[in-house]
Amino acid sequence: MHQNTERNVPPARKRQRLAAATMASSFLLMSGCSLFSNKEEVKAPKVASAEALYNYGIDALHSKRYTLASGEFELLQQNYPYSGYVGNAELMEGYAYYLQGEYALSVQQLERYLLLHPTSPDAAYAYYLRALCYYEQIAEVQRDQQGTVEALNALEEVVTRFPQTAYARDAQLKIDLCRDHLAGKEMLVGRYYQQQHNYEAALGRYQRVVADFQTTNHVAEALERIVEVNLELGLVDEARKAASVLGYNYPNSQWYRYSYNMLRNRNLLADHSVVPGSTQRGFFGRMWHSVF
Repeated sequence: MHQNTERNVPPARKRQRLAAATMASSFLLMSGCSLFSNKEEVKAPKVASAEALYNYGIDALHSKRYTLASGEFELLQQNYPYSGYVGNAELMEGYAYYLQGEYALSVQQLERYLLLHPTSPDAAYAYYLRALCYYEQIAEVQRDQQGTVEALNALEEVVTRFPQTAYARDAQLKIDLCRDHLAGKEMLVGRYYQQQHNYEAALGRYQRVVADFQTTNHVAEALERIVEVNLELGLVDEARKAASVLGYNYPNSQWYRYSYNMLRNRNLLADHSVVPGSTQRGFFGRMWHSVF
């Protein structure tokens, strides 16, 4: 026979159950409200002002925390795109990347700055800093010199656009170093060809140094090598011409002594040959084209 167990529960026990059920309902109701309240929009943390972010970035640069500095300048640009600090922040971000050695990122940022602010008073500095990014990546002379060519082009752009600035003066010094580097590469390849008895190829490299890199320290050696190669090819007159140009322009150099002794030992000296160490000047002067 089925019994109703609820009838057997004492009244006090019933009241306890009712209170527990009421509390559980209240808890579920509160939980439901809490779940719904989570859908409310959460306020984003307040970002510092544009001025403060810029100053934070500058302070980070001064303390050599370059990664932090670039982050502060980037944050400024993202949150205050129309602020008067944006232009300087763009430029300083490029500078911070340069100090980190992140040259590709620096060039990208600086080119963006120049695109947006082509007439800025700081454009000269931006072009100069961009050129430095290429200059810092110049490889050793034994390696490919495409980076040197890029650096040379960027430095020449600084000189062309801003000829009266201190940036142009420093760029010119670095241009000379780039050209000396490129001439050194030509000499390295020329000597290799000469060692392999590929005299025509070697001659082309040496002649290019004389023609295109006349202000470098490699011209005297290039002229002496031209004397050597022409003698190997049996081109005596060409060898004498190169020696004459070498003697006129570098009479005290070891390279002229080498070529002078080489021709003398073969009884091939020209009548107007300059004696090494002499102040005499021959017919050829700086006539570089005579060696071709």
